[in-house]
Amino acid sequence: MADWLHIAVRSFAAVVILFTITRLLGKKQISRLTFFEYIVGIAIGELAGFISTDLEAHITHGLIAIAVWFLIPFGIEALTLKSERLREWMEGRGTILIKEGKVLEDNLKKERYTADELMEQLRRKNVFQFADVEFAILETSGDLNVLLTRENRPLTPKHLGIKVAPEKQPQAVIVDGNIMDEQLASGGFSREWLQTELEKIGVTVENVFLAQADSYGQLTVDLYDDTLQVPKPSAKPLLLATLKKCEADLTLFGLSTKNPSAKTMYEDAAARMARIVQEAEPLLKS
Repeated sequence: MADWLHIAVRSFAAVVILFTITRLLGKKQISRLTFFEYIVGIAIGELAGFISTDLEAHITHGLIAIAVWFLIPFGIEALTLKSERLREWMEGRGTILIKEGKVLEDNLKKERYTADELMEQLRRKNVFQFADVEFAILETSGDLNVLLTRENRPLTPKHLGIKVAPEKQPQAVIVDGNIMDEQLASGGFSREWLQTELEKIGVTVENVFLAQADSYGQLTVDLYDDTLQVPKPSAKPLLLATLKKCEADLTLFGLSTKNPSAKTMYEDAAARMARIVQEAEPLLKS
């Protein structure tokens, strides 16, 4: 066998082996690798290169070396899943850097963290005053997670005692000019509905690079030609979709509750909303 062909075969085998190893070791971002895992990755890569290009070396020796470097971290990972003590020893624990608005200098020194590095990490979390932080912990991955003090946390409907309906994941109903029937069905839509929505804004499926439909039936479209402006949907169809969503939510709440009085209240409200939709639909479609 010619040398170039021999190298090609060895390289292909090395790529297959590396791909298999990465699948078996699981998915982890580079930033979340421990130092040991990082070293193992470098060593396996070096061995794969050795297998590919060193024709004088026996390929079996290289495969044995790769197997050893793979089996050791694979076995350790399996053991750390079962042993919290071993997991802590191998990966460490998160370190608290800020507690109740006070910086813990001893922990900063322990992690070799400077005040400037701490403030940089806080700014990445959109926090510019350490006094606004209730709790900040440096994770084993190197990420800094921050909990703001109660008065500095963003206001949510839960804080106001407002119950909101669950929102489904938007569905990509058109990708690269092709209709995604599975995503359409998942969102409760049809091809006829999609065609109607596209006609409203005066575009065809072939002109659409990407289109998403949300749980309210609102279609967002991105065209291949970025110089063209997609007409914004008018307020009337949006209002009609919102009213129908309210009716559906009230009906769902009535079916899910076990409280008889609440069930009656939801059913009455759903019936009233249905009448409103029926009366308003001709006006909102005009």
